[in-house]
Amino acid sequence: MTSAPWPAPFAATPLDATVTIPASKSLTNRYLVLAAVADGVCRLRAPLASRDSDLMIQALRALGAGIQEVPGSGPVPDLVVTPIPAGHCVDASVDCGLAGTVMRFVPPLAALLSGEVSFDGDPAARVRPMAPIVAALAGLGVKVSDGADGLMPFTVHGTGTVRGGHVAIDAAGSSQFISAILLVAARFTQGLHLEHTGESVPSVDHISMTVQVLRSLGVTVDDSTPKHWIVAPGPIAAFDVVLEQDLSNAGPFLAAALASRGTVRIPNWPLNTTQVGDKWREILPQFGATVSLDDGVLTVTGGPEILGVDIADTSELAPSAAALCALATGPSRLRGIAHLRGHETDRLAALVAEINALGGNAVETPDGLIINPAPLHGGVFHSYEDHRMATAGAIIGLAVPGVTVEDIATTAKTMPAFPQMWADMVAQTTVTEA
Repeated sequence: MTSAPWPAPFAATPLDATVTIPASKSLTNRYLVLAAVADGVCRLRAPLASRDSDLMIQALRALGAGIQEVPGSGPVPDLVVTPIPAGHCVDASVDCGLAGTVMRFVPPLAALLSGEVSFDGDPAARVRPMAPIVAALAGLGVKVSDGADGLMPFTVHGTGTVRGGHVAIDAAGSSQFISAILLVAARFTQGLHLEHTGESVPSVDHISMTVQVLRSLGVTVDDSTPKHWIVAPGPIAAFDVVLEQDLSNAGPFLAAALASRGTVRIPNWPLNTTQVGDKWREILPQFGATVSLDDGVLTVTGGPEILGVDIADTSELAPSAAALCALATGPSRLRGIAHLRGHETDRLAALVAEINALGGNAVETPDGLIINPAPLHGGVFHSYEDHRMATAGAIIGLAVPGVTVEDIATTAKTMPAFPQMWADMVAQTTVTEA
């Protein structure tokens, strides 16, 4: 169900705000999958509570994992996960919603069980590419029915074991195809030698995140040869982990500092992290912002203008970056993001349509966007059931009065409290003389 049109708050004065961001979706859902195949009970502290993480929890429970909410140290309950019992037999249906991590990460796990597990999701999920997962499972000797078109719905027919060994796929469409197989590869009888046969893999930082998390749990992963990942068979250690906040979801709030010519602070920013969102510290200065990290607080202050940029591989950060490009005083180019055409929506086409509908000047290129300066006006910014499109509209609305975001509730995918958090941020402004 979509929400009523949301009038994006306009920042009449520069912001002076501090915002705390919920946990990382990427880390929460990776740790949930690993907990389901670990060698003991695991605990996720301060995890993300959102539609994507709820869908993952429901999927893992359907496959036999025990997941219990227990009081934690913050507003969100901790999760205690009892792994799926060895030799578990199950016939189940998994609702993937529009969560790429669920539709890509869970099928290889289902292949380790005995039984038939069917996968489907929202109408928009039925057009998201799944062929590399289906091909990888087939290459590993796992039967998948109704997936010949490389799309959902399909059914995984598990026999209780996966032999593993060498398998080659083209993962140029999404790094999730690589991470999906790596996450459970240590449970394959022969381990795994995964080879990417296409051109460069997008969002390699997400693969690095997967590899580092696996290594932290005692899994041996050799990624020394480009486009090859070798995982040794063996146990996945039980863990007790505190989840980092979502640095990608911090992006719109940091961008708000530039859009309002103000300052936004994010506490508890990690000094070292595997999250792609840490790139904001490199990206925002190119737009003219001042960025500092002191005592765990990331502070971003906007400059007198937003500068045009030429940036490569902004990955999931691209919609927020594109919103800043639309507000910039110079031309901008975002490169190396062709794979965004296969995300929750075709993000490149959607960004061009919505920026131009507000008077902007954006065009698609084969691998990204060119956005030139143009005076913007109010209007409806459509979300396309995509949380990052909705937040891009909110950023533009800070600087352009009269912008309305269609279906702001789609932000519940990874940040259910976004509308209130945004309103609270905008209420924190610099003190001006009466």
